[in-house]
Amino acid sequence: MEDSSFEFLKRLLDAPGPSGFEVVPARIWREEAERITGRVEADVAGNSAATLNPGGSPHVMLAGHIDEIGLMVTHVDDDGFLYFDGIGGWDPQVLVAQRIRVLTRRGEVLGVVGKKPIHLLKGDEKEKAAKVTDLWIDVGARSLAEAAERGIRVGDPAVVDARLVELGNGLIASRSVDNRIGAFIVLEALRLLQDGPAFGAQVTAAATTQEEIGFSGGGARVSAYTLDPQVALVVDVSFATDSPGIEKKEIGSHRLGGGPILARGSAIHPLVFERLAETAEAEGIPYTIQANPRHTATDADGIYLSRAGVATGVVSIPNRYMHSPNEVVSLDDLTAAARLIAAFCRGLRGGDEFVPR
Repeated sequence: MEDSSFEFLKRLLDAPGPSGFEVVPARIWREEAERITGRVEADVAGNSAATLNPGGSPHVMLAGHIDEIGLMVTHVDDDGFLYFDGIGGWDPQVLVAQRIRVLTRRGEVLGVVGKKPIHLLKGDEKEKAAKVTDLWIDVGARSLAEAAERGIRVGDPAVVDARLVELGNGLIASRSVDNRIGAFIVLEALRLLQDGPAFGAQVTAAATTQEEIGFSGGGARVSAYTLDPQVALVVDVSFATDSPGIEKKEIGSHRLGGGPILARGSAIHPLVFERLAETAEAEGIPYTIQANPRHTATDADGIYLSRAGVATGVVSIPNRYMHSPNEVVSLDDLTAAARLIAAFCRGLRGGDEFVPR
């Protein structure tokens, strides 16, 4: 990966932007997109889009959601402690003792997640898993009034303060990997297209919002309706199965560094899947296949039924420790996914047929 691309990735991952509050990472994405395409657009749902070769055919949408899971302040007590609920799906165990960035109208306020010490737990309390209701955020305020003076209000979002670190062997760990790396990859694919040979398709990269709370597409439904593509590739993460305790018989064999994962089933258009697989093989890009017999739990679930229907595929990155402050992925997989997507788009021609026969 080029140094400039890695620096962009780091800025994107470190920026706080839980679902519904994606302004900061979206701004970073649009600034980078403008360097590539010269023009970017945004909609009322917060989605951002950048296009190459406007007027080309077919029109391809590359979607990666830019939101992340986070927290929201639900109550501030008289002693200045903040109580919260999750934005998106959390295992409360990973929140215990984490440092937190509370995003207020006056800027970020740092805090820590508090919990009763193990020494003071009674009987079977020690054996019980912590619930969100057992936790609070301590920002060092001594009263409700002092918390308010710092700009803290009910409804303020927050993220865990876990920034990108390099682990070695091309692996990185960070919060917001799910799925800010999807937004990163679709823009890297645009960069590869811009720097390569001419191509016929109109290609729009979209950094979509609210996927973690949307259940059937979130902001991607708005973006797909607005852009009206004929083909869409959704880039997200899926479970790496190369760490202890993961059952490969349930979700397949997917390892870090083993290349992107191509989804089959449900919202996945069979012709798009086959074309992705053929492209990967022609380009020498390793990949694995994941079965999705029902929904994909990605933006694809909202995109493929947009308007008259969109021929949709899903390209995923193997991810260890999903929905935690330290999600781990391989930079090689990010690069391979961007190469695959760019090659797929370059191979499209006006008049390509996506109606199954």
